[in-house]
Amino acid sequence: MGCSKWRVAFNFGHLKVQSKLSVFFTMIILFTYLFYCLNGFCDSLPRPVFDQRSLLHGGIILTDGRDAENLGGALNASPASVVRQHLPDLPTGDAPFNISIANTFGSKKFPQAIIIGVKKGGTRALLEFLRIHPDVRAVGAEPHFFDRFYEKGLEWYRNLMPRTLEGQITMEKTPSYFITKEAPRRVFSMSRHTKLIVVVRDPVTRAVSDYTQTLSKSPGLPSFRSLAFRNATTGLIDTSWSAVRIGIYAKHLENWLRFFPPSRFLFVSGERLVSDPAGEMGRVQDFLGLKRVVTDKHFYFNQTKGFPCLKKPEGSSRPRCLGKSKGRPHPQIPAEVLLRLRDFYRPFNLKFYQMTGHNFGWD
Repeated sequence: MGCSKWRVAFNFGHLKVQSKLSVFFTMIILFTYLFYCLNGFCDSLPRPVFDQRSLLHGGIILTDGRDAENLGGALNASPASVVRQHLPDLPTGDAPFNISIANTFGSKKFPQAIIIGVKKGGTRALLEFLRIHPDVRAVGAEPHFFDRFYEKGLEWYRNLMPRTLEGQITMEKTPSYFITKEAPRRVFSMSRHTKLIVVVRDPVTRAVSDYTQTLSKSPGLPSFRSLAFRNATTGLIDTSWSAVRIGIYAKHLENWLRFFPPSRFLFVSGERLVSDPAGEMGRVQDFLGLKRVVTDKHFYFNQTKGFPCLKKPEGSSRPRCLGKSKGRPHPQIPAEVLLRLRDFYRPFNLKFYQMTGHNFGWD
């Protein structure tokens, strides 16, 4: 009887010791974990992908530290639209949950629309205005794939494109495509459904602007007159000079119409892009099947440069205007030279009006 009481007491005491040891070791583990976390060692633990963006007073911070509400390209777009463009839905499937957002959202596609011309017509302005739209993703530099780098292959070209989501449009602009003989066939081989935008401008003014740009890079360039005429006495125009040749729009358009129907083209007036940018942008957005997000509230006319600029986005330090190379003062060209050049272009202009169904009013 006494042994039994002793045995029970021993077992009870043993259990109490085990319980105390368990509590002791648990506390050691907890204190060790807290120590490591307080010293920053827990930062390397896997985090949900949502931690890569945070909410701060209602503004969304992107992975590179930009505030979506203050993005220069967003202007008046809603924060949700901006986030949709820059931080779209998470990837699905077997991808790791903590994979980097910046490198995985969306997919690279061939452009559904290309600004194919023309040089010094206003293509850069059009592209910059379009990039305001949250559903437009465009390459900034000119790829020159269909005229210079076609041998690199379509996969090389596709990899140049920005990633897009469903419902967004991939775009690029290379104005020299319009005058490149092989470009229409090559674009058609990529996709017969590509939408083609051509920004055109009075060919005489365009030629002078073209010459002005070249002159700024080569100050020793011969005069405009000597380059424009094969024979100054007879007034025979030198169509081999690229500044003149580009303005024969009807000839270049004929080459494109062999592969694409007129419905695939939109002809944008370079003059109206300056005088009424919102109106022309409305036409462009309709053609691309986009909601009219870019409107007159995005523009103001810069008197110094002589063309419209984008208004200062909220949170930005200054308005957005095109670079110094845009809006250069043109050199003085003798009036008789411009008159002869205008006479030369007139029949081509009239044919171009007929082909496009639009009178641009250059004569």
